[in-house]
Amino acid sequence: MKLRRLRYIRRVLLSRRAWRVRLAFLLGAVLVGLVSSAFGVLSEQANRLFFRIADAEPLAPLLLTPLGLVLVAWLARRFFPGSEGSGINQVIAALELRTKSKLLTLKLAAGKILLTLLGQSCGASIGREGPTVHVAAAIMYSMRRIARFPADYMARGMLLAGGAAGISAAFNTPLAGVVFAFEEMLRGFTPRLAGIVILSVVLSALVSMLLMDQRYYFGTAAAGRAEALGDWLAVVLCGVVAGLAGGLFAFLLLRFSRAMAPLMASHGLAVAFVCGSVLVLMGVLTDYQVMGSGYDVAKALVIDGEAPAPLYPLYKFIASLASYLSGIPGGIFAPALATGGGIGADLHRLTALAPLDLMVLLGMVAYFAGAVKSPLTSFVIVMEMTDDQNTLLALMSAAMIGYGVSFLVSPQPLYHSLAQLLIEREEQQARRDG
Repeated sequence: MKLRRLRYIRRVLLSRRAWRVRLAFLLGAVLVGLVSSAFGVLSEQANRLFFRIADAEPLAPLLLTPLGLVLVAWLARRFFPGSEGSGINQVIAALELRTKSKLLTLKLAAGKILLTLLGQSCGASIGREGPTVHVAAAIMYSMRRIARFPADYMARGMLLAGGAAGISAAFNTPLAGVVFAFEEMLRGFTPRLAGIVILSVVLSALVSMLLMDQRYYFGTAAAGRAEALGDWLAVVLCGVVAGLAGGLFAFLLLRFSRAMAPLMASHGLAVAFVCGSVLVLMGVLTDYQVMGSGYDVAKALVIDGEAPAPLYPLYKFIASLASYLSGIPGGIFAPALATGGGIGADLHRLTALAPLDLMVLLGMVAYFAGAVKSPLTSFVIVMEMTDDQNTLLALMSAAMIGYGVSFLVSPQPLYHSLAQLLIEREEQQARRDG
């Protein structure tokens, strides 16, 4: 027995190889926290830059947005192929593909940051959270060289830790990062990696919190417990309506992405211009309120109870769809939260079954769960972003209702379906090259 303990101590605590692995994960987690923090600051500045331009010259976005999206799409196709879209689908595809390096280079990660910022400066309805996952996975994947471990084992471990740490650092939500690793990338998860993935998530979130000086993504909210009958009727109403809307968003995004693939290959810049024109039209109809990530609108809803215009969710829905289909890099997390929050606010206008702040949060989780088919991540991430545990049961219920009803519209998981499209494209490219 003593001999076994000595061997265990030597293998786990004194092994140079084991410590090399730990160093790779921990160093990667610190880098993820640093880069995510810088990305977050720059993202806010990029969004504000667009609105400063729009305030100074209201007609400027009519040219800036469509031409800007064309420029970003051209840069993505010319210098950073594979950077388009959210980034979460790239990480999931990398877990499936044997040749992962094309999707996970540090050059591509740098391009993802640059092009996302450019897109936000042009008013695109995109968030930084999905791109942060892609960047974090690329950083963690590059750390595998330090560990010198079996390639497939290290690749999966690094990708899982990077993806989870990216969510954790982007939203300052460690628990949501862990849940995301299980829920969205479960097929690549193994019990042996659980401890180091969780440690990486917590460390990256801690670094981000220290640097950003922002404990909670939206600040502190207190919607109160869902106790009255009206509160639970609001859970059902928001769950059904926002969940169906989220499912419709996923359905249209997948349908158009597949149908437009040949057109994107031959006339990608023209598509970017048309999408940019649709986007800026939505902006004009809302005094540019739907432009940008939607973070400020969502925060004003959650913290200050400032509801946007009644048709805001519809225009934001279209703006986000057009932004993604344009072929530029950018995520859907923040726009989805803003859209879902707007749906909750509109439902409150129609029938105030529950307080506004509660219906806003219910709309957020239901829409998000319906769009990305990740109900656990949706309610955990909103709960952590607002530091509000009082609404936990109501958020869980709305997320599960939204998730369930979304299958009536879109039965396919969004990110995995987008990843499959990417895998098909990579395989076709490999056959052409071969």
